[in-house]
Amino acid sequence: MTVAKVTEITAESTESFEDAIRQGIERASETLHGIRGAWVKEQKVRVESGKITSYRVDLKVTFVLD
Repeated sequence: MTVAKVTEITAESTESFEDAIRQGIERASETLHGIRGAWVKEQKVRVESGKITSYRVDLKVTFVLD
């Protein structure tokens, strides 16, 4: 039997949404073992002086419990 848990994280990048997702999963992998998937719950950008300065994603990460 497999039991999984879902946790929510937020990640940010100055490059792109894709980079924010990649960084978020890489960081989560340092403490969460058995990550099986993730989905983007929300995307946001920070704007200063009319220009995008950062990309932020809220992710739901699924991992299998030991």
